[in-house]
Amino acid sequence: MKKIFYLLTMVSLAFVSCDGDPGPPGPPGQDGGLIVADAFEIEVDFTEANNFEIVEPYGFEVFPYDVVLTYILWEVDGTEIWRLIPQDVFFNDGVLTYNFDFTQEDVRIFLDGTIDLNSLGSEWTQNQVFRVVVVPADNVDASIDFSNYNNVIQALNIEDVRKLN
Repeated sequence: MKKIFYLLTMVSLAFVSCDGDPGPPGPPGQDGGLIVADAFEIEVDFTEANNFEIVEPYGFEVFPYDVVLTYILWEVDGTEIWRLIPQDVFFNDGVLTYNFDFTQEDVRIFLDGTIDLNSLGSEWTQNQVFRVVVVPADNVDASIDFSNYNNVIQALNIEDVRKLN
């Protein structure tokens, strides 16, 4: 019995004392900080002079894999109704599209479509309110309904939206 105990002890020590190749280093981790989404609100006047577009710098760092979402204040009926753009409006003369694109430096919000943009009434071009939400790539989650502004704000713990202009 002593020999078996001695043999098991020696085998256990052999396994514990073995040291293998540490392997390649892993990717850099977070520095303990939270990955936070940022959002801001902007009011826009679309005119022929600005080519029916506005380019707005973020004012903070946006990383290559981050996602930018842009919402338009569609109506206020006791509560604000926000819609994810692109958003189409159908007229007898054609279609108006509120659209956007983004880079790491800025977001561009613009009018597009088949309608003559110069023929639009001021209710479609003036004092248009947008909310831009930058979603860090680590926070992109397929379970979030990104078309619903309130769900996005709640899921990303955004408490206040900075107002620009």
